[in-house]
Amino acid sequence: MNTKAEVERQLREIERATEVVVPREELAAKLTRSLREDKPLRVKLGIDPSAPHLTFGHAVVLRKLRAFQDLGHLAVLVVGDFTRRIGDPSGKAKTRDPMTSEDIQRNMATYREQAFRILDPERSELRHNSEWLGKLSFADVIVLSAKYTVARMLEREDFQRRYTEGIPITIMEFLYPLAQAYDSVAIRSDVELGGSDQRVNLLIARDIQDAYGQEPQAVVTMPLLLGTDGRRAMSQSRGNYIAIAEPPEEQFGKIMSIPDELMPQYARLLTDLSWEELAELHPKQAKKRIAWTLVSAFQGPQAADAAQAHFQRVFEEQETPEEMTEVELDPSVVKVARSADIPVPPARAAATTGQPTINVVNIVDLMMAAGLAPSRSQARRLVEQGAVQVAGERVSSPTDQVPATPGTVLRVGRRKFARIGDPGLR
Repeated sequence: MNTKAEVERQLREIERATEVVVPREELAAKLTRSLREDKPLRVKLGIDPSAPHLTFGHAVVLRKLRAFQDLGHLAVLVVGDFTRRIGDPSGKAKTRDPMTSEDIQRNMATYREQAFRILDPERSELRHNSEWLGKLSFADVIVLSAKYTVARMLEREDFQRRYTEGIPITIMEFLYPLAQAYDSVAIRSDVELGGSDQRVNLLIARDIQDAYGQEPQAVVTMPLLLGTDGRRAMSQSRGNYIAIAEPPEEQFGKIMSIPDELMPQYARLLTDLSWEELAELHPKQAKKRIAWTLVSAFQGPQAADAAQAHFQRVFEEQETPEEMTEVELDPSVVKVARSADIPVPPARAAATTGQPTINVVNIVDLMMAAGLAPSRSQARRLVEQGAVQVAGERVSSPTDQVPATPGTVLRVGRRKFARIGDPGLR
């Protein structure tokens, strides 16, 4: 084997779609040694268990981790169950609230299954940093904190801004990057991956490894994927995310709703498709190709085919989905009204056939019963935004009464449907 040529090949694959590789020459040296000694590099990725879903934003760095695996290296996925009790201060304008152990455990319960939709389990270690951080004594923490200075910590843009503006910074927040850096010491990381917002934390780990007598890791950062709103980085707290494990129809529909100008980024960071070739297609066809490819990658080709057919039937041919939630209305919310006063089918049909009255329900009550709004205030906002239809007719006011007739279809937004079941009231 031509070692030099193979190192350059691996570097080209690693650098594809990355933001930065630091230092490149050190990574090249690590790859050279790995080939000569036939020993895979240990490539670390930290996951913050702040929410239960891994998103397409996580998929960007998970795909790069899989690229390292395909080159023969070992993926070490570190779930920060201990550090999440501190809270990552990166980019935050104020101290981040810590989470309880119960919330953390609940969030990370399915991370293994989600991550292994992308990673090769045979070339993976899944670790939790409570394994080592939870065993440190107070003396150990003092030794760790002595290996980095306050002056260096305040060089960080986020800390510097808050310090200048007089916004409190707790000592706990200084400990987060040190604890994260100690993860690299504990697993003897050769390379660490992360989003561009994590670059400073990843570089601090190099100093801490050196202070503990280890060879510093190389750092590879990836651009942050913009969310479905087209403006901000994908985040579950912002609600602009697509989850790796959510239903295929939801994934496909959300991708199709993303602004066209984001498609080059999605193709480059989440697929192996050539944007140059996709750009020759009609924008909608290019987006469909990307949507099918992503759903297929996470759910399988059959699920992708079904999701595309669902999208075409529901959103392009304006048909309702074959399966949807059945709503069982509590009799207490159902009232009787004159059918002629309710301008929504099937009330309109009842009026034309001479039926004088019809069972009705307030639209907000119906949305809450169907589980299509998280709160009554949000349900009212959705109605006021024109996002709610009953029996194909747009509902104009949160005070509107709509038919409670079995079989009547409620639609919220583009992708949420429910059908009224038989409430036992005729």
